[in-house]
Amino acid sequence: MTLTRGERGFPAPPRRNPPAGAQSLAGALGATRAAVRAHLSRLVTKRAVPGRGHIPRQEDAVVVIGGANVDIKVRSLAPVALRTSNPGRSHTSPGGVARNVAENLARLGTPTHLIAAVGQDAAGERLLTETRAAGVRVDHVRRGGPHPTGTYTAVLDADGDLLVAVADMAATDALSPEHLRPARELIGHAGMLVLDGNLSPRMLSYVLDIAATTGVQTLIDPVSAPKAALLAPLFTAGRPVFALTPNAAELGALTGRDLDPAAGRDDRELIRAVAVLHERGVRHVWVRLGARGSLLSTEGEDRVPLDAPPADVHDATGAGDAMLGAFAHALLTGADPVGAARYGHAAAALTVATSATVRPDLTPRLIEDALNAPQRRSPWQRPTPG
Repeated sequence: MTLTRGERGFPAPPRRNPPAGAQSLAGALGATRAAVRAHLSRLVTKRAVPGRGHIPRQEDAVVVIGGANVDIKVRSLAPVALRTSNPGRSHTSPGGVARNVAENLARLGTPTHLIAAVGQDAAGERLLTETRAAGVRVDHVRRGGPHPTGTYTAVLDADGDLLVAVADMAATDALSPEHLRPARELIGHAGMLVLDGNLSPRMLSYVLDIAATTGVQTLIDPVSAPKAALLAPLFTAGRPVFALTPNAAELGALTGRDLDPAAGRDDRELIRAVAVLHERGVRHVWVRLGARGSLLSTEGEDRVPLDAPPADVHDATGAGDAMLGAFAHALLTGADPVGAARYGHAAAALTVATSATVRPDLTPRLIEDALNAPQRRSPWQRPTPG
């Protein structure tokens, strides 16, 4: 494309220092930030500057930060007998909550950047190659460091349900705010941030401060009850979070309550715990309840129970990641939170019907067809207010 005279005279990105952002260029040129952003966007479109050289706001782009690792899934061919060998099958693939969410988003057509850490090893190289091939930008994934690429080893029973998992996330644990500084402008200009609880409290605090300063909407998956307990102090009214997506055990850990379904707690306890998170600045709390579906609670509005769509479960791994990725995609394409949650449920049902952690043929059309299919009600009892 031909450049105008003004575009030809626009400053080139500095080569020795990190890429200049719209704010610093606006100050240097005596122009408004909005004017500089618009100008940079035209230059990127015309390939006059690289997209990484200047970072214009992309209202539909998502930055996902958290775990990236290799998934090792082992599935028994018969009901599992404990403390002995069981015949089964194994499968290895790219994984990690943040990485899986990023791939789901990219497959649905949302521009997506992943920020994570992998080792300087063959496993990390494969993970990056396959993630990039799925459409995710991996420019800000950290390579090297003292730790190898992380692993997540899951043991599934014959029905595809998770029995136990062991995660080696040392590479992710070692991420620090210093590693994020080159991506600070990318984070501050995101259309949405998705964070997972594999990040240390220090890292999450740093990113949440950026989001609070820049006004970027943030979605957080707590990942597990132990990690949720570590993150609980981060949620305060002065640092709002757009959405939090715990299961019942994670919700209990975040609020100091025993919400284990096996303990026989009723839904009133769950609702009281949700209210605590609203008081701490969380706008939407989307509680995942397995076969019962979920509960979406919005501060100052009604709580909406959502049924889980029918699904033939082949492998439950990755269901929550598909839900969150599809939820974020739907929000960015204009859906209201309830509609986005239903969209997420449909994506999860499609994912568990395959052996893949991220369904490779996932598309908006596939989800829309699933949403329009006849539904059956799941065993959700509407909660009693209180």
